[in-house]
Amino acid sequence: MTPEHVAAFLTFALVAAGTPGPSNALLAATGAEVGTRRGLPCLLGVVAGMGLMMFAVALGLGGLLVHQVVFLRAVRWVGAAVLLWLAWRIATSGRRAAGGTAKPIGFVGAATFQWVNPKSWLVCASAGATFLDASREVLGQAAALGLLFSVASLPCGLLWLVSGAALRPLLASERLGRALNRAMALLLAASVALVVWPEP
Repeated sequence: MTPEHVAAFLTFALVAAGTPGPSNALLAATGAEVGTRRGLPCLLGVVAGMGLMMFAVALGLGGLLVHQVVFLRAVRWVGAAVLLWLAWRIATSGRRAAGGTAKPIGFVGAATFQWVNPKSWLVCASAGATFLDASREVLGQAAALGLLFSVASLPCGLLWLVSGAALRPLLASERLGRALNRAMALLLAASVALVVWPEP
């Protein structure tokens, strides 16, 4: 990739990784529940999962699967179920005392989540269609896109994690903590409508 292509892709990746979506909602909720340090495995899982997905889709997985109606329908409904489960988990989590024993979503869970995250599929498919040069060797380009997206995702995801952690003092109050959890859960659950509609 030329320096111009790298700069253009990094700009795209920063916007895609920094805007609201299920993964960033997950990071913010994790930060609010357990803080920045204990939320780092979740952050690294999101970053690794997105980088691997970008590589796989750019390499050809997306082109093979995007025309499979059954696959697309399965991704939508599994994604919707996972998002609703996360929303329920956030909404029903109680107030955490300092040094509490809440178990955050870890590296593997966060990385796996990318594969049922509709925003991740859309971002990766768009990037592959826009930035791949069909006249050049695809493997190296796919690896570069995956690596660059991981590089862009790390600071963006960290910002969401830290922002969530900044809300932790509100969780010291039972009333404010539950209101915050329910508000975040409601926003996450609302994204389900974008997942299941329109049906392919």
